[in-house]
Amino acid sequence: MAWFRLAFRPAVIQDLAQVDPGMTQRLFDKTKWIASNVDNLRHEPVDSDLPGLSKYAVGDWRIFYSIDRDDSLVDIHAIVPRAQLR
Repeated sequence: MAWFRLAFRPAVIQDLAQVDPGMTQRLFDKTKWIASNVDNLRHEPVDSDLPGLSKYAVGDWRIFYSIDRDDSLVDIHAIVPRAQLR
């Protein structure tokens, strides 16, 4: 099983700066879990118009990410509350 590195877009860190520290830690822990289980997960695509972008639910939050298997990298594009997506 390959280990994948994590990369966060700058906006992710800025957005989470205003979130409760406990929830922020839970979301960061889940991104590490995604990176360590890339080969065991069914990556749910966001939309057919956005190939390669997947999402993962953590309570009322959604983690949007892409996987670069050549570089063994999980790129976190956004972490947003579900209510913000409506």
